Amino acid sequence: MVSQTAAPPSPAPSPESASGPAVPTYAPGELAALAARHGLKVSGARPSLPAYVRQLWGRRHFITAFATAKLTAQYSQAKLGQIWQIMTPLLNATVYYFIFGVLMNTKHGVEDFVPFLVTGVFIWTFTSSSITAGTRAISGNIGLVRALHFPRASLPVALALQQLQQLLFSLGALALILLAFGQYPRPAWLLAVPALALQALFNTGLSMAMARLTAKTPDIAQLTPFVLRTWMYSSGVMWSLDHLLAGDRVPRAVLLVLEYNPAALFINLVRYALIDSYTWDQLPPFAWAAAAGWALLCGVAGFVYFWKAEETYGRG
Repeated sequence: MVSQTAAPPSPAPSPESASGPAVPTYAPGELAALAARHGLKVSGARPSLPAYVRQLWGRRHFITAFATAKLTAQYSQAKLGQIWQIMTPLLNATVYYFIFGVLMNTKHGVEDFVPFLVTGVFIWTFTSSSITAGTRAISGNIGLVRALHFPRASLPVALALQQLQQLLFSLGALALILLAFGQYPRPAWLLAVPALALQALFNTGLSMAMARLTAKTPDIAQLTPFVLRTWMYSSGVMWSLDHLLAGDRVPRAVLLVLEYNPAALFINLVRYALIDSYTWDQLPPFAWAAAAGWALLCGVAGFVYFWKAEETYGRG
């Protein structure tokens, strides 16, 4: 006995119109079956996580080119051009020096205060700029998102890479400042490389998380500067947390939160690498492990969080 597969339902013909032949009509379920039979898929559907990672890797050249183009165009209208990549954090450090170091005397008891301050400002700027750029990753490139099909994570990753490229320019100025204040190259300077690599992973994860949040709720971008300013003040950019929290004035739980604050960890690890007077005992216990944990947690969680809303970007 030969079995036969049931044929798909035939469309119900619509009445003959005056302008032409009858047009077949389908029920919604029949349309889905028809699309599946001919290999059609939902436009912009979210791929699996492994497939998404492969797609993102396949766009690595676009990501690099996009980041470089954004960096080049950032100060294209300014007469000093790319010099502002170095001047901006230097001017911030100068303002902070006079306000906090001189007027508030936070430099008291801190050896090599200028290298201490400038290092903190440069490293903090890397994180804050990556987060700020992430808030504009989707909304600032909405035409590109709606016109072309590509993994949307390319945008926040490219903007985080742009901030890393800008940091590399700034590190040249930082090295000159360190030399001017008696901090000469030594093997410990190489420790700045893994510290900055962990920070870059951490920043990229936060950038992707902020990209999704602001794509859905643009008002979050208006609150971000206030959150970043509060975070900066609690990260020891302009002062030493060790001196500020000395004694029993601060509960132990608050002290632990401030010491293991990820921004403070990355800043202090780079200070430890570059400044002679910043010694190992000024770091909290397991500082490297904590920094690696923050980097992996934010990097992976931010990527997965962004991927889960892949099909919603640019719609509505």
